[in-house]
Formats: sequence, C-alpha cells, structure tokens
Amino acid sequence: MSIQRTRPRLPARYAPLVTPLVLSLLMTFIVSLISTLKGVGLRPDFMAVWGPAWGLSWLVAFPTLLLVLPIVHRIVGWICQPVP
Repeated sequence: MSIQRTRPRLPARYAPLVTPLVLSLLMTFIVSLISTLKGVGLRPDFMAVWGPAWGLSWLVAFPTLLLVLPIVHRIVGWICQPVP
C-alpha cells in the first residue's frame, strides 16, 4: 500500500490572481534579462544591474496585467470560437 501525499493548493477562486502573478514574473524575468544583457552586456556586476531592473519591471507588469487581462479575454473571445 502506497501513501500518496498531495501538496496544499489554493482554491480555484484565486486563479484570476495567480495567473497574472505567474505570467508577470516569468515575462518580466525573460524580457528584463534580454534587455539588460543587450544594454550592458554580461559583466561582473550583471546581477546587481539586472535584479533591480527585473523588480521594477515586475512592479509595473503585475498591476498592468490585472487591469488588462479582462480586456484581453474579451478580445480573444471576439477573435476565437468558444471551446465546444
């Protein structure tokens, strides 16, 4: 007999908040990394330059996503057929 352990999960009602949180973290991580690399190059203090840039970009991106995601859902619903 095996014991299956499950990790605690947030209730589904938090999905509209968690989705833009995760999306903004990943998006700003990648975009700020590329932008900082292009701007200053890979130098010894790269992390010290990139870290604050990522933090600032995330502080702008997360609330922006919270505001625009409902609009994006409407636009996508207008462009795409619903799932049967």
